[in-house]
Amino acid sequence: MSKYLVVSTSGNPSSNSRKMGRTAYAYMQKTATDCDWLDLSGLGLPLCDADACYGEPGAQQLGKAIKAADGILVAAPVYNYDVSAAAKNMIELTGKAWEDKVVGFLCAAGGMGSYMSVMAYANSLMLDFRCVIIPRFVYATGEDFHDDGIADAKMVRRVEQVAAELVRFTEALRGVPR
Repeated sequence: MSKYLVVSTSGNPSSNSRKMGRTAYAYMQKTATDCDWLDLSGLGLPLCDADACYGEPGAQQLGKAIKAADGILVAAPVYNYDVSAAAKNMIELTGKAWEDKVVGFLCAAGGMGSYMSVMAYANSLMLDFRCVIIPRFVYATGEDFHDDGIADAKMVRRVEQVAAELVRFTEALRGVPR
């Protein structure tokens, strides 16, 4: 049986990307998918310094969670036309733990101008760690949310569809019978 992980990479407690991640995680729990939730804001992660950072407890916990998962959904905010620095730091801290994973994205941004911002991040995962990137992701802007979560039922369905696609791709690539 495949194992999944939904990672929230935002430091903002009311983050829109976290709301999407929570929605995907709830969907995976509802469908009895073996899935864990990990919120980077609670790990006290160091910045990658290519030295002592790898031994820090938060980095060790993150590395183990990434390594244990077959499929990973990254819920990330977009700042300055790129995924957040915390999302990039996550890869730098965990490196080879990403090898051969299936990865999907849930991105929240302030406007539509950064729609393709996740591509450099995805390319890094594909080229450096041979990850398979599912060809469907969610990109949402502030108007898609309210204080308690996602405002639009259509957006909820899109998030759930990405979660379902992650499972479908992962199981197909791992040879898991349906």
